Amino acid sequence: MHAVEISRPGGPDVLVPVERPTPEAGAGEVLIKVSAAGVNRPDVFQRKGNYAPPRGASDLPGLEVAGEIVGGDLAGSGFALGDKVCALVAGGGYAEYCVAPAAQCLPIPKGLSDIEAAGLPETYFTVWSNVFDRGRLAEGEALLVHGGASGIGTTAIQLARAMGHKVYATVGSDDRARAVEALGADKGINYKTQDFVKEVLDATGGRGVDVILDMVAGDYIARDMQCLADDGRIVIIAQLGGSHANVDTAQVMRRRLTITGSTLRPRPVAFKGAIARALREQAWPLLENGAIKPIVHATFPLAEASKAHAMMESGENIGKIILTM
Repeated sequence: MHAVEISRPGGPDVLVPVERPTPEAGAGEVLIKVSAAGVNRPDVFQRKGNYAPPRGASDLPGLEVAGEIVGGDLAGSGFALGDKVCALVAGGGYAEYCVAPAAQCLPIPKGLSDIEAAGLPETYFTVWSNVFDRGRLAEGEALLVHGGASGIGTTAIQLARAMGHKVYATVGSDDRARAVEALGADKGINYKTQDFVKEVLDATGGRGVDVILDMVAGDYIARDMQCLADDGRIVIIAQLGGSHANVDTAQVMRRRLTITGSTLRPRPVAFKGAIARALREQAWPLLENGAIKPIVHATFPLAEASKAHAMMESGENIGKIILTM
């Protein structure tokens, strides 16, 4: 099969087309003939040598795919040969064939293309796990999303808005602020020209928000705490701003604040399977009735994965970047 591998740690140019043996599905796994694969920030980290795949996972990058089931262990999976699915994987997505745990597969929502569906798993699994499970965003509560124009950001905005929440988002330009507002954010905040703490507090009448989805960390954490309502929760999912933060622990105690976070890739199949079931019940109907939609910024042929990574690192995308086979 054709695939793209990381030849050595480095820039986008280290992504090279290769031929690899077609992988074999094991117990509880299916083999997917991939038609499209999502590009995600963890792929960039892995390419740079900063995010090794979990033990037993493919060394090929790629954490989400869409395509057709062509083999594997289908017993008790609810799927059959020929079914069109999208799947969350721990690696191996940049290839014509990919193995995925059956529990981490979901049917492609009615009305969506394979390209659109390829951009769903990584972002939807991540948002659901961190905003609704770990962050416990509840009825009547408000959400702040950093990186609102990213694939995860556009997903979080739409899901939270569709479920009745107020949503605020930080982005890097006025155009992006308008774009996230068009997706349902109550306010897009240009962090380059505006103080997001002041903007959030002004927008909420000084109360603050209940949950913050933070992919920056670093010196954002202290500012996040100023944005929180009492009993608020910060959920960290990336560290683009660094891994160290100054935290006023007296404020944490006095206002009963929670600072937490997670990484999804190394979690067990059973954990991810539970998220898949929740998504099928709660989010898939919203996708199928058009209440929310995947946002695809650009597509590239698999062999041009380096161009897709260069685009992601430039920060110009609004929504997902997808590789096509």
